[in-house]
Amino acid sequence: MLQVKLICVGKLREKFYIEAFEEYRKRLGAYCRLDCADIPEQRLPENPSDAQVKAALEREGAEILKAIPSDAYVTALCVEGRQVPSEAMAELIAGRENSGKPKLCFVIGGSFGLSDTVKNRADLRLSMSKMTFPHHLARVMLAEQLYRGFKIKEGGRYHK
Repeated sequence: MLQVKLICVGKLREKFYIEAFEEYRKRLGAYCRLDCADIPEQRLPENPSDAQVKAALEREGAEILKAIPSDAYVTALCVEGRQVPSEAMAELIAGRENSGKPKLCFVIGGSFGLSDTVKNRADLRLSMSKMTFPHHLARVMLAEQLYRGFKIKEGGRYHK
């Protein structure tokens, strides 16, 4: 069974995000072993300088890198990433299942994104949209797209 790990900066606090994510976690249980690691978001002043943001991202990045399984295929969600259709998620899932190393890891940064170190470690940089979303919503959206990918792969009716 495919192992999927989400590494997310920040903890879900809003009930509606938690409930939505847990619904997809439950659905995904039939298709994969899903693990989610929360990395604490670094605190910054009200108007941080570029240097303060960079330092915070590097501290978060060090924790993210520690949480990545060594043999996982890593996808970093970032604004400069590639946009792909849902069918490409199904292909990514199928590819990892057939690779002999069935581990997928997705990384979602915090309010200021991800460090260059984390992006450079990634095998794939993925963007959900040209629009900006809260990073907590991105976690829910990613879980839904993973579920959709599994349903596409099995030929289910969920994806229309």
